[in-house]
Amino acid sequence: MYASIRGSRRPSTPRKSRLTFRLAVLASTVALGAAGLAVAATPSSAATCNGYVGLTFDDGPTGSTSALLSVLRANGVRATMFNVGQNVQNNQSAARAQVDAGMWVANHSWNHAHMTSMNQSQMQSDLSQTNSAIQAATGIRPQLFRPPYGETNSTLQSVASSLGLRQVIWDVDSQDWNGASVSQIVSNASRLQDGQVILMHDGIQNTRDAIPQIMANLTSRNLCPGMLSPSTGRAVAPDGTPPPTTPPPTGTPTTPPPSGGCTATATTPNVWGDRYNTSVTVQGASNWTVVVALTPPQRVSTTWNGSPSWDSTGYVMTMRSNGSGNTFGFTTMMNGNSGARPQIRSCTAG
Repeated sequence: MYASIRGSRRPSTPRKSRLTFRLAVLASTVALGAAGLAVAATPSSAATCNGYVGLTFDDGPTGSTSALLSVLRANGVRATMFNVGQNVQNNQSAARAQVDAGMWVANHSWNHAHMTSMNQSQMQSDLSQTNSAIQAATGIRPQLFRPPYGETNSTLQSVASSLGLRQVIWDVDSQDWNGASVSQIVSNASRLQDGQVILMHDGIQNTRDAIPQIMANLTSRNLCPGMLSPSTGRAVAPDGTPPPTTPPPTGTPTTPPPSGGCTATATTPNVWGDRYNTSVTVQGASNWTVVVALTPPQRVSTTWNGSPSWDSTGYVMTMRSNGSGNTFGFTTMMNGNSGARPQIRSCTAG
């Protein structure tokens, strides 16, 4: 048996509509420099947030991705992009632009097929290939997966989990794929409640035109755009850490050295059947802070030569120097995901 939820495929000829006014409700400051991307606190994060919602866009990247990112940035929005692997492979620069704009990228299958008709091996190949394409283009290994058309079954969920992917469907369907007008999209989005997720699509003009009004409604209810938790699939507060700004090289993840900053290089010297050790060497600073991201369901069990703290998801670790030198380490329990390795997100001196 599988659950089928319509609407994760954008139409080829969505109905057009024009806004008669434009409401500027939020602004974001994104600074791009030699050190990479710095996402400043947006008005939505500075305002009172009584809850968080997940704004998601399927089927990208498309020829309209740049226009969508411009609207999202102008309205202070960070959203989750469920990308099709084939589209990423054919348009790596657009996928990279999503990350540079502060968006989160996720897996939406290789070519939007009906995956419940596949066998386990085919599912594994499809999702793995998509993960690889997204990581090659953006430097980020996806932690979330949305099945095409919302069609899923126990086999697909098991395969996704084995690859460190949390399946995410949606709570509210914007109906933009079904030719919904701007006002209809705004009305549908107004049903969002704390923790919920809305389905929208890259490449639809009406959706882009609706974003300012969607944000105005959310702001009036003290709801803010959030990230999707890799552990629950629900919308939560962003962890405050911008995504990496350069793809990690094959093999050893390394942070680029920012101006006056530091560089962190990770290796995995010991690997066992259920766990492995990671050793991180910092260069360029004796007092440093390194941010490391895990792939669920992996968890760190032990650390040494540093002072760790964790974000609310438990998958992002901030390690600070504690006078024990410039090399720290940790043991990670695989918890069924033997292929993933931690990614270093940043190294900051001082």
